[in-house]
Amino acid sequence: MAGLDESLRDVLGGKAAKKLDEAFGLRTTGDLLRHYPRRYAQRGELTDLAALRDGEHVTVFAQVAKVSSRRMRQRRGQVLEVTVTDGRARLVLTFFNRVQMFERQLTPGRHGMFAGRVSTFKGQRQLAHPEFKLLGADDAALAAEYAAELIPVYPATKDVSTWDIEKCVRILLDTLGDVDDPLPAPLRERYGLIGLADALRGIHRPADDADIDRAKKRLKWDEAFVLQAVLAQRRRAAAALPASPRPPRAGGLAGAFDARLPFSLTAGQREMGTVIGADLARDHPMHRLLQGEVGSGKTIVAVRAMLQVIDAGGQAALLAPTEVLAQQHYRSVTDLLGPLGQAGRLGGAEVATRVALLTGSQPAAARREALLDAASGAAGIVIGTHALLTEHVQFADLGLVVIDEQHRFGVEQRDALREKAQDARPHVLVMTATPIPRTVAMTVFGDLDVSTLAELPRGRSPIATHVVPALEKPNYLDRAWQRVREEAGKGSQAYVVCPRIGGEDGPAPSRQAESASDAAAAGAYADALFGDDEDGPAGRPPLAVLDVAPALAEGPLAGLRLQILHGRLPADEKDKAMRAFADGSVDVLVATTVVEVGVDVPNATVMVIMDADRFGVSQLHQLRGRVGRGSEPGLCLLVTEAPGDSKARERIGAVAATVDGFELARLDLEQRREGDVLGAAQAGRKKSLKLLSVLADEALIGQARQEATALLDADPDLADSPALAAAIAAAFDDEQAEFLEKA
Repeated sequence: MAGLDESLRDVLGGKAAKKLDEAFGLRTTGDLLRHYPRRYAQRGELTDLAALRDGEHVTVFAQVAKVSSRRMRQRRGQVLEVTVTDGRARLVLTFFNRVQMFERQLTPGRHGMFAGRVSTFKGQRQLAHPEFKLLGADDAALAAEYAAELIPVYPATKDVSTWDIEKCVRILLDTLGDVDDPLPAPLRERYGLIGLADALRGIHRPADDADIDRAKKRLKWDEAFVLQAVLAQRRRAAAALPASPRPPRAGGLAGAFDARLPFSLTAGQREMGTVIGADLARDHPMHRLLQGEVGSGKTIVAVRAMLQVIDAGGQAALLAPTEVLAQQHYRSVTDLLGPLGQAGRLGGAEVATRVALLTGSQPAAARREALLDAASGAAGIVIGTHALLTEHVQFADLGLVVIDEQHRFGVEQRDALREKAQDARPHVLVMTATPIPRTVAMTVFGDLDVSTLAELPRGRSPIATHVVPALEKPNYLDRAWQRVREEAGKGSQAYVVCPRIGGEDGPAPSRQAESASDAAAAGAYADALFGDDEDGPAGRPPLAVLDVAPALAEGPLAGLRLQILHGRLPADEKDKAMRAFADGSVDVLVATTVVEVGVDVPNATVMVIMDADRFGVSQLHQLRGRVGRGSEPGLCLLVTEAPGDSKARERIGAVAATVDGFELARLDLEQRREGDVLGAAQAGRKKSLKLLSVLADEALIGQARQEATALLDADPDLADSPALAAAIAAAFDDEQAEFLEKA
C-alpha cells in the first residue's frame, strides 16, 4: 500500500510521472493527492459556454448538437466540425485528422468533456482539435468512472487533461495505505475534523456536497496548522537570537529632539513611540510594520526610534527606494534635528549626532565622507538607497534598520542590510502607507507586529477621491478640467499623472488592462484630448505625458502654466521642474509616476490620474498622497474608460472608497489571491496555500496559530509529533524556510 511520500514513478510508472512532474511539479503521492479539483461538475449540469473567453484553456461539459465534415480547400483531407451546446450557447469543435473515427464517436445527443484552448474563427467561438471524453453507459469503464454524482475537474494543461489526472488519482486512492496524521487527535476532536485519509478521499471522490465541505475544512486546517507551526518555530528562533537592547536614556538626543519640535505629537505618534521604544529595549530583534497614511507622521516616529538607538550607543540606517525619496528624507531629518544633527560642526549642539546620505550618484568626495562617518560611528543616522546594500558600506554598531515604502524592496535586499550588523541582529522597523498583499498575508498569519497611525497630524487635510468614467460620462472629464482651473484660480496647483512618457518609451511599465475587453474599451477621453483624427480607440496605448501635456496646453487648460516631469529627463531638468513646481511658478505638473513618492508640495490640492485602470492599488494610493499636504483639502480624480463591470473598475472604485492602506491591500489580495505566503512566485516553487484563503479563513488561521503555538511551547522539537515534523519538511524545503526567516 502506498504512503504519501511514495514516488509517483513507483506507483504510476515513468511516463505518467514524468508528465505530472513537467506540468505541475508533482513528484510524490502526497503532491498529487494535494492537487485538488478546482470545481465539480454535476451530472446533467452543463458548462456555461457563453462565459468562455479567448485564450483560456478550458474543460467544458456539453452535449453534441450537430456534426458535419467538409473537404479542406487549401490542402488534401477533411475537416470535422462538431457543434456542442449547453442548451443556450454553442461552441464549435474542429478536428483536422482522424475525422472518420471522431465522426463515428461524436454523434448528436452524446454528452462529454471537451478540453482545449478557446479561440474565435469567423465570429464563432471554437476549440481546435480538443481532447475529449464521452460520458455514457455504452462504455463500461467510463460509466464506472463517472458513476458518481459529482465529477472532479482538475487544474489541467494541454498535455495533461483533467481525466488523465482523475485516472492517476483513482489509482493512488485505490492503493493508499495508512496515513500518518499531522493534526493531533485532541485537536481534531476539538474542531470536529475528519482524518486525513478520509479527507483526501472525500475531496477527490465526494458522494455529495457535504463530503466536499468536510474534506475542505480538514485540509484547510492542514495548510493553516503546518504553516503556523513553521511560523511558531521561526518566532521562537527569532526570540532566541541576540539583539543589543537599546533602552531609552534620560537627558539624551531623544528628549532634546522632543523638546525642540515646533508642534505637538499626535496621540498616535506618542503611543507608537512607547510601543517601539519598548521593543527596542528588549534583547531580541524587533520586526514591526508601521502602517500610516501618507503624511500621517511616520517619519517623526522613525526619527524618535533612531535617536533612542543612538542614545544607547548604536546607529540607525534608513533605506529608501529612490534617490528622490532618500534625498527628501535626508533634508527632512536634518531639518528636524537642526543643531542636534550637526555633531562636531559649527552650530552643532553639545549633545548631537550626524546624518549621512549615501546614494549611487553621489560625487566621490561626498561618498567617501559618508562611508567614513558610517564606519566610524560618527554618523548616528545613515540614509540611502540600494547603495547602502553594497559591500563597501560598513557600520560601527548598526542597531536599527528603518525601511521606507517596503513594497519597493525584495526580501533579499532587506536581508542584505540586516547583515551589516556585527554581532547581533538589528531591530527592524518597516514603514508603509500601502502594505503589499504578501505583507497582509503575513500579518494575518501573525508573523509581523503591526502598528497603525490612524490620525493625520494637525493641519493636514483629508483627500476626497472620485472616479471619472470618461467613457460613460464624457462631461465628467470636462468638469475635472474645470476643477483644475478653479484650483489654479485660487492660487493652488495640480498634478496630471499619465502611465507613459511617450515617444519611444515602449510599452507602459504599469499594470496592463485586466482583460482584452478592457484593453479594447472605447477612447472617449482620448478623442476629447486629441480630436477625431486619431486611430480608433480600441487597443490604443496608455496615455503619455508627451502627448497629453501639449493637448492640455492647447485645450482645456490653455492659459495655465504647465510643466512636464518624467524619468527620462536629465537630472538637472528634473530638479529644475520640481523647483519650479515647488516655488509656485508652475500651475500644473504633467508627470509620470516619478511623483509617486518623495514629492512634498503643500500648495498642490488636486491630482488627475489619466488611465487610472493602468495602475496598481498601491500606486494609486501613493500618488494621491501627493495632494492635501497643506491646509486645503485634497482632491484626486481617477479618470478611466474601463467598463463599469470590470475588475479594473472595481479596483479603482475601491481606492476611491477608502484611504485605509490595509483595506486596499486586502482588496488587492481578494482580486489576485495571496499566492505563496512564503514569498516570490518563483518557477517550480509549490504554492503553500491551495484551499486556504488568507481573508475568508481568518478565524480558522487564528485558531491554528493558537494551537500551533501551544503545541510548540509544549514540544519545541516536535519529538512527540513526528507526523507534523514530516509534514513541515515536505511542505517547506530549506530554501523556503530561509526565505521565510529573512522575510
